[in-house]
Amino acid sequence: MPTDSINSTAVAARRLAAEALGTAFLLATVVGSGIMAERLAGGNVALALLGNTIATGAILVVLIEVFGPVSGAHFNPAVTFAFALRGDIEPGRAVTYVAVQAVGAIIGVLAAHAMFDEALLQISLKVRSGPAQWFSEIVATFGLLAAIFGTLRFRPAAVPQAVGLYITAAYWFTASTSFANPAVTLARSLTNSFSGIAPAGVAPFIIAQLLGAAVAAGFFVWLLKPFDDRA
Repeated sequence: MPTDSINSTAVAARRLAAEALGTAFLLATVVGSGIMAERLAGGNVALALLGNTIATGAILVVLIEVFGPVSGAHFNPAVTFAFALRGDIEPGRAVTYVAVQAVGAIIGVLAAHAMFDEALLQISLKVRSGPAQWFSEIVATFGLLAAIFGTLRFRPAAVPQAVGLYITAAYWFTASTSFANPAVTLARSLTNSFSGIAPAGVAPFIIAQLLGAAVAAGFFVWLLKPFDDRA
């Protein structure tokens, strides 16, 4: 086998490993911090949500800093989808990213359950549905891509902080608490804990997220392209 082919395969494997591991840690944090927050909050849902929010925003900064140079640190099929629409990632690579993100997300949920001595296999009973929540997911995903595309265009080094801060804010300004991620949505249907979503709510959330990503991909190509200040 040619050396170039071997090297290409090794790089692809490292990218997929980074996407899988990063997404697993993201879900372990989302679900694990939700379990911890609910146990410690004494029934105060706002306090539990705050704990869940801070942990999620913080881990995103760390994960993007660590894995960004390897895979781009998508950890999110909606992000991968938006980059594919823009032609920034080839379709074959995008499909493999989405596959390992989904697998990593499920592994992360199982890890969280194991760490908190919960039943490993669960199905969520928490209903999250309705037009307000679906619209929230469109807005949340559009905003997430705005943070990514804008910082990539003008301040690439700020992407980790921008994404972490955006998700921290979006937990609170969206009715859905900003899932903004199909892999996260799917995996959270497998936990009957604070951060869960009943399986019936998964498909509408994912459709809304992909719609938000598609709109963002088109809009920010137009908005952020180089321009002449004299125009």
